Amino acid sequence: MSEVRQFTVGYDDDGIRLDRWFKRHLPETSFTTVAKWARTGQLRVDGARATPGDRIAAGQQLRVPPEEPVAPADKAARTPRPRAPLSDDQRAFIREMVIHRDPQAFVLNKPPGLATQGGTKTTEHVDHLLDGLVDDEEGRPKLVHRLDKDTSGALLVARTSRAAAFFAKAFSSRTARKVYWALVVDVPSIDDGIIDLPIGKQPGTGGEKMQVDEENGSPARTRYRVIERAGNRCAWVELQPFTGRTHQLRVHMAAIGHPIVGDGKYGGPAAFLTGGISRKMHLHARRLRVDHPDGVRIDETAALPTHFAESLAGLGFEEEVGDRLELQEDKGPPPKSVLKQRAKAHAKSVRKERRGERRGRGARD
Repeated sequence: MSEVRQFTVGYDDDGIRLDRWFKRHLPETSFTTVAKWARTGQLRVDGARATPGDRIAAGQQLRVPPEEPVAPADKAARTPRPRAPLSDDQRAFIREMVIHRDPQAFVLNKPPGLATQGGTKTTEHVDHLLDGLVDDEEGRPKLVHRLDKDTSGALLVARTSRAAAFFAKAFSSRTARKVYWALVVDVPSIDDGIIDLPIGKQPGTGGEKMQVDEENGSPARTRYRVIERAGNRCAWVELQPFTGRTHQLRVHMAAIGHPIVGDGKYGGPAAFLTGGISRKMHLHARRLRVDHPDGVRIDETAALPTHFAESLAGLGFEEEVGDRLELQEDKGPPPKSVLKQRAKAHAKSVRKERRGERRGRGARD
């Protein structure tokens, strides 16, 4: 007889609906079955009864009943298609990404343009390529977090279920630290600051685009530091996300008027610079530091992709300068009164800038 199953909610599933979790991780389980488990009290989150529409958080424990027997015809219809075997080139490709390996984990340096997981019309992605790192003793490696398709850099992959649960808790408790490098348009007036703006889905985009949402968004905090500047044209910044919202760094930098270079989705035409700067997105997960199940610590640095390295060199920046910056600890969000004041000040500043733009256009006309 099958036993009750236990799962730990991963970092990248933080905030999603429970029914969405099933679609991602147990696609063979129908919504009807999930709803029945909820009605009968068999589906639980951290020991409490749950419904398909409940939001779940990273680190929570899911109690899922045993898989129900399925009629042969239904089983054949629900069985996922087997993954296509990897070619020798694909196996070599994923192995070349590995910058750290130990019995519990891999750290990959994901190139830009490669999705972390599959989706509509996306067949080439890291999750598929992980078959090239399969260890017969430990089974298939498991993604712990994700990077956007056009974001490059350090990506952690667990080699065991035990390690996956451990790392998920490290991300959800914010003890894991990620440092990103980015080129942004113009230069922030404050060299070292915290962006504390909630993020939610932009209506009408099917969840493909996010926005600052003061009313219904999820809390999101990012620290930025200016490393170097190229006049008033652009700045090289270090970004440390203290939360893990979808597209957080891209939304936050665009929200303060400094979109990431090459990020047309959030920065529009202004995100692209002339003068030989690549039109690819300049956002890279430079460093990953996370505690390890075996009591040590992973602390890896991922080399820049070619286009980013060439842009830094062309602007006269040296990578060593950015690597010398020390990690800053998150002191937690400020009081709600301070957040409200900041939100009002930000909104006022945006309105003022827009009025100035309209007056400027009127004068030119």
